[in-house]
Amino acid sequence: MDFKQDGFMIIVGLCVIAVILGQSIHFLVKAYKQGKKIGIETSTMKSTIISSALFSITPALAIVATILALAPSLGIILPWIRLSVIGNLMQETSAATAAVEALGHGGLTSEITDHTEFTAVAWVMALASMMPLVVLPFVLKRLQSGMKKVTGKSDTKLVDSLSAAAFIGLISTFIARAIIGQDTGKVVDGVVKSNNDGAGVMSVATLVSAVIFMLVLSKIAEKFKLRWLENFAMPISMFAALGVAIILTQVLPESISSLEWRPLTACIGGMMR
Repeated sequence: MDFKQDGFMIIVGLCVIAVILGQSIHFLVKAYKQGKKIGIETSTMKSTIISSALFSITPALAIVATILALAPSLGIILPWIRLSVIGNLMQETSAATAAVEALGHGGLTSEITDHTEFTAVAWVMALASMMPLVVLPFVLKRLQSGMKKVTGKSDTKLVDSLSAAAFIGLISTFIARAIIGQDTGKVVDGVVKSNNDGAGVMSVATLVSAVIFMLVLSKIAEKFKLRWLENFAMPISMFAALGVAIILTQVLPESISSLEWRPLTACIGGMMR
């Protein structure tokens, strides 16, 4: 049985989920009792609980999408544990991709079969999410005062621009890989094998589809003032683009769907050096 999804990992995952659910139920009960104590109507509290539960569906879709993205490399259990506690799509996929590629694999499409490598990736993901929690309390005040000196107390436009630029830079790393990413391959028993993750027709088609879906949904949400759709736009776009990729794989000839600009043969020399 795959060690990433064996009985031990399942037990660990269930224990983590049990603790999280226990905390949620504990604070829900305390809040409900306190609400009754201070005179909030029962109907109001029930309505709040229901709306909160419905609102949690939106991030849950993004979490499911992230688990599916990480599953080919890390299995289901570790991403499930990680995203049940802390982390988000961008943080988890960025950390996991960096760790997997540093270990010589082509990306999240490459399955991790070694215990040590799996542990290393898990540590990278954990430390990446822990660092802000550890560092921010010590540097936040200094960072805020530095930003105020640069932008002025009342000018938030530059701060917004810097934040947007940082986010665009992060997204660009994923876009670049989809357009010009190279199949790095891996050596198994002295033989160089393809990871089939180089940039090509399918990666670009998936990227373009996701962008189109996102733009269309954003326009619809803006035109009809659908606040809920703004939250659902990204996960819907991801799943829709995934569906397009599956359809194209079935419809297009294999010579086109499997076409890559920078296949394994272009990088064997670099690997062997």
